[in-house]
Amino acid sequence: MKGSRKIALIVLSLVLIVGLAGTFFVNQSRKSASRKPRIVATTYAVVQIADKLKLPLVGIPTTQNKIPQRYTHVTRVGNPMNPSVEKIAALKPTVVYSVTTLKDQFGRAFKQRHIQPHFLDLTSVAQLEQTVQIMGTTYHRKSQATNAINQIKQAKQRAKAVAIKHAVKLRVLVLMGLPGASYMIATNKSYVGDLVAISGGKNVFASKSQEYIQPNDEEIKRANPQVILRLAHALPQIVVPQFNSEFKSDPMWRTVSAVKHHRVYNLEEPNFDATANMRAAQAIKIVSNWLYPSKGSGN
Repeated sequence: MKGSRKIALIVLSLVLIVGLAGTFFVNQSRKSASRKPRIVATTYAVVQIADKLKLPLVGIPTTQNKIPQRYTHVTRVGNPMNPSVEKIAALKPTVVYSVTTLKDQFGRAFKQRHIQPHFLDLTSVAQLEQTVQIMGTTYHRKSQATNAINQIKQAKQRAKAVAIKHAVKLRVLVLMGLPGASYMIATNKSYVGDLVAISGGKNVFASKSQEYIQPNDEEIKRANPQVILRLAHALPQIVVPQFNSEFKSDPMWRTVSAVKHHRVYNLEEPNFDATANMRAAQAIKIVSNWLYPSKGSGN
């Protein structure tokens, strides 16, 4: 009898241990699941970063850009400049990402919902690299981040090698077109301005803090840019014809070196945008070739 009792106690103890272990495993799994990030990306640039890092997203912006395959069925949360607070709140996000250039667009409605977007600084290629590195560390995607950053660094090195062969930097004017027959001048503090600097050009409009400034015909004439880059930030099917009309109707443009020598180029998505994105390596290559074309390139 004593032997039978001992066996029963041992079996009972094993059952309890297995049961407790099972309960612990379930609880840990639940905790782990609850820690999974629920990320909302409100701009296409953030979607690109997430795709490179293979991050899961629960919300993406409503955009005409081609969405990566992994996010085709993810909830759309509206225009990057005016996303839907209600849709974002319903997704119960752990973090909402936007970009610093749109910070002023996020107002009281988000605060009322106790949503504090995290604004990524994508105003330059260096800031993009830093952002990718930080996100790679945060979400345990260090190898993916390293690979993405290395591609950009290689493009920068190639552009520098081309530019160093030219003693005098080309004078470059960068314009950002807006729907409604208007445009702004992009300074050295803008992302495209940074692409110009990396490619060995000199932005004819510099600023200590402003990314964009109002155009001034007299100053443009005095600067006499040798290359003009025109960024069609939104609705290129509208903005590019606007640019063409402006350059034909305003006689000032015919006095500028870039127009005289047919060195006016349109920057369109997906390779170009107002903020840095994961097409940066390709963008650097294109701008470098526009500024200092290789023989036989036709530019």
